[in-house]
Amino acid sequence: MCKKILFVLLLTLSLGLFSCKAAAKKNLEVAVFIPGICADSPVYAMLRDGVLEGIDDYNSGKADEKKAHVYILEAGTNQSEWPAKITALAAEQKYDVIISSNPSLPEIVTPIIEQFPEQKFILLDAECSGNKNICTICYNQYEQAYLTGYIGGLMSKSNKLGLIAAQEYPVMNNIIYPYFEKGAKDAVPASTVDFQIVGNWYDANKGAMLTDILYDKGVDVILPICGGASQGVINSAVDHGIYITWFDNNGFDKAPGTIISSTVMLQRELSAIVTKDFLNGKTEWGTAKMLGIKDGFVDFVQDDENYISTVPANIRSKMADLVSSIKEGKTTIQ
Repeated sequence: MCKKILFVLLLTLSLGLFSCKAAAKKNLEVAVFIPGICADSPVYAMLRDGVLEGIDDYNSGKADEKKAHVYILEAGTNQSEWPAKITALAAEQKYDVIISSNPSLPEIVTPIIEQFPEQKFILLDAECSGNKNICTICYNQYEQAYLTGYIGGLMSKSNKLGLIAAQEYPVMNNIIYPYFEKGAKDAVPASTVDFQIVGNWYDANKGAMLTDILYDKGVDVILPICGGASQGVINSAVDHGIYITWFDNNGFDKAPGTIISSTVMLQRELSAIVTKDFLNGKTEWGTAKMLGIKDGFVDFVQDDENYISTVPANIRSKMADLVSSIKEGKTTIQ
């Protein structure tokens, strides 16, 4: 009887050790939640491509049983559907991490973590500290908005600028709009900014209509941050001879001669880095970092031929001096 009991105990222990080893060999599963559509948003396309790059780099040279897997979900432009769709991802309890990018996501995922306390999130272009399940890294949009406003102020002949946003949200209301206005006024004190809201991220007709309205008010420089609706802004701007300042990626080729600047965030590069850090166990959970020009993750494009041919040399010189001053730490925008 004692031998049988001993055999059962040893068998149970060996099976337990085997299951632990099997669990240790579990492939890491990564989900990418796209709060929009990649085809309509270069920022989300960069997120997707960066994560895929990080996965490919991690998997290189590994056997299949040690490779990480990735699943990409495009949630569409209807923001009211995002909470249900990202909750459904977490409810699968399959993904070791969900990676995404949008300022609104910390508020959306916090209650999800209460339901699924093992779920981890890495959120770019967002800010949330102190939650051990979340790591956030945001871009310095103080710098982005200020530089965009500064060149807008220098290029405007009427001293009237416009900002067309998809909707109001904390980063827009507290950072982008006020620092765009501050940049314009620091360049030319008489500058004013007219703030307009589309109401969604896709209505190009509404974007064009708001641009027409701003043109009638004498606005001659516009910053659009409204997703797919930006195409309507561009079309109307071209028709009316309005300049466009661009945000988040290099947009000069969208309307050469109309777009006067592009402040970019290096989303693909950062997405690849955070993915590899997670897969290698280096993620700093509960932290919130901001990366800007000095860190190499925000930049003001100065070498594009369309920028050089559209913006006068004296204004390009002023912008170069300002960017250099920020990069060297002599000027702080915040």
